[in-house]
This record gives sequence, C-alpha cells and structure tokens, in this order.
Amino acid sequence: MAAGLLKGRGRQRTDATHVLAAVRRLSRLELAGESVRAALEEIAEADPDWLVPLIEPEWARRYGRKVEIGKVPGGKVAVRERAEEFGRDGQRLLTAAWAADAPPRLRMLRQVEILRQVWIHQYYWDREGQLRWREGTALPPASLRFDSPYDTDAHYCVKRDVEWSGYRVHFTESCDQDLPHLVVHVATTIAPVQDGQLTEKIHDDLATRRLAPAEHIVDTAYLTPAHVDRAQRVHGITLLGPILADNSRQAKAGSGFDKAAFTIDWVNEQAICPRGATSASWTKLNISGHTYLQARFAETDCRPCPDRARCTSSATRARSVAVLPRALHEIQMRNRLDQQTEQWQRRYAIRAGIEATLSQNVRTHGLRRARYRGLARTHVQHVLTAMACNLSRLADWNDTAPSARRAPRFRTLCNTAGFAIT
Repeated sequence: MAAGLLKGRGRQRTDATHVLAAVRRLSRLELAGESVRAALEEIAEADPDWLVPLIEPEWARRYGRKVEIGKVPGGKVAVRERAEEFGRDGQRLLTAAWAADAPPRLRMLRQVEILRQVWIHQYYWDREGQLRWREGTALPPASLRFDSPYDTDAHYCVKRDVEWSGYRVHFTESCDQDLPHLVVHVATTIAPVQDGQLTEKIHDDLATRRLAPAEHIVDTAYLTPAHVDRAQRVHGITLLGPILADNSRQAKAGSGFDKAAFTIDWVNEQAICPRGATSASWTKLNISGHTYLQARFAETDCRPCPDRARCTSSATRARSVAVLPRALHEIQMRNRLDQQTEQWQRRYAIRAGIEATLSQNVRTHGLRRARYRGLARTHVQHVLTAMACNLSRLADWNDTAPSARRAPRFRTLCNTAGFAIT
C-alpha cells in the first residue's frame, strides 16, 4: 500500500477452485487395503522381529505391493467380502499392537494410528461380534474420514459436475481501476469446507492486516444476509453479490403468492397475506443453526380462500411463512430487488475477473495440483503461487504503466519536419 499499488478501502473480489491432492486417489476398498499395507511397512522398519510371527501366508500377495483394485467380479457382495477380508487383517494387526506385551512404541507409529482411525471410519462391530463394512448413511461425513493413509488432510468433495479428493483454495485480489490487480489474501481448506464458511475469516484477516476493502465482490456461495450484515457492521465492508433466490414453488413458477407477496408486521409479530388475512401464530424456529420466524395462518382463513391454489399446494393445511429476523429479512428482500436492476449488474460484472486469475494460476503456476502432502504445506504452496502471480503482474504493470519516456522517434521527426500530428 505504501508503494501506491494497493488502494486503501478499495474494491476486492474472491473466488475458489479445487486442488487435487498429491497422492493417488483411492476407492474405499483400496483405502482399506493400502492402510494395512502402510502400517505393515512402518512396523517392518520399526520392529521386524515383532511383526514376523503375525504375518499370514496370504499377506505377501495382498500387501507386498501397492493395492490396486479395479472392478471386483461379483458386485457389491464380492466388494463387501473383500473389504471385510482387509478388515480382519487390519484388526489382527491392531489387536496385536495394543496387546499388553506389545512394545508401546508401535502404538505411536503414524501409520498404525491412521489404520486405527480408518477402521473406525470404515468398519463396525455387529451384535454377533463380527467386523462389518460400513455402507451408505453408516459412513461418517467426508470431512471426517480419510481418503488416503498418506495424506489425511485430503478429503473427497463434489461440486456440481466436479468431484475430487484434496483441497480448496480461495484467492482474494484487488480490482481497483488504474492499479495492478494483486492477490491480497489466500486461504486453503480441506475440500468439503463450503465457500460461505470462509467469508468472515477473509474479512477478519484482511482487517488485521489493514487491507479490508470498502467493497467486496463475491458469488452466491460466499453470501447470506448474515454475512452482509456482519461485514458492514464489524468492518464497514459492503459485501456485493447475488443473494440466493427464493426457492419456493410459487417463486420458481413465477405465479402465485411467494414470500415477497406477504407483508410482515414486525411490531405486532404478524404476517399479512395478499388477501388481507393476518397470521394466527408467530413462532421462533432454529433450522440448521439459523433463526427463523414462522407465521402460520388460521385454517378458517385459508380453507375458504378463493386464491388457495395460488398460495399452497396442501389440500388441508393452512399456509405458513418463515422469514429471517427483521434486519436480515430486510437485507434479503432489498438485495433480491437490487440484483434485478441493470445498475447492479454493471456494478457486479467486475467479479468475473477473479475467474481469470484462478485460470491463470492453474495454467501457468500449477495451482490445480498440490505438490506437497498435508494442509499446512499445501497452503504454503498456494501463498508462494500467489506471490509468483503478483510478481508477474507487477512486471507487466511496470512495462505498461505511464512513465517519463522519450517521445517516439517518428513523432519527433514529424514535429521537426513541420508535420502536425493531431
């Protein structure tokens, strides 16, 4: 900022992209087998004499080389049998390592501990005392379970049509006119962490470094009415981006009475429908950690209403409307109206530039693939990548920025010869 390359309280924009882990992507079945192999490798180096009596004849074939499994003949049943075979082998190893006569240092080995955690994630004991392969909803969330024994920070994620195992990186850059666009903040997370979970951290980090912008342009994933409110209240930042649209049936169809058609009487804690009926109850709800206020109408008003079909699809129940607390509801409604205007669209158009920045760093600086294992090291890579991007942009900026250079020779010659250049 002291060099005049960043504008105090200027404009900034943020976006994220996926990063592939620096390890081989494994299926769950391969993960189970490779976790056993990794533990065996580490124990073989630490205490081979202790390991030899445990080795079963089939282990050399199963774990003597990296575990690669394609399509398993026999479908799901065969996959489950193979997985539980790995499960029994791993459990044998873990039971021996935790036996009273086992050397305590074995339990401290990294791959042995990873094997223990993978077995908690992937297996369970049934009522008969048999080790079983977890499936479906019995699995812990992707943000908790490991994808590889060699990088336990790499996690599986799906975003629209992209699925990957690894990380997610967020770049924030300045986007003021007549100044170079420089990356001012980098955040690296495990892949399942959603963009909106980073909004407050980015603002806090920028404020700590005295780089907080006056306007921050983001996409919908980073934006909720609560984020807009906090950004302005805590840091004086105008958070600009499209608020998530009303996804109710009426709003999607573009007909009928959506939430915007109801008037909210905050003083009397009532909602008023387009036909003039007032709600009969006002209840505070907590949905996924967010507070909502639900206004429910009386059945005596809703059932005989001539506009019932435009208001609700239920044949018997009365209409109810859930809204955010007043301050957040007003932000939501105001932003939804503003983002339909041409003026707002022109103001927001600058956000697209951050996608070019991510593309540039993917193509020229290898941002797409992690070069190291672990979240901390991968973050260092991303910071260095941002520095390389900034140096490249500063070099280009110095080549094109106005400076006190001599006039072009042809122009000087024309002036000397008396030819006027207009």
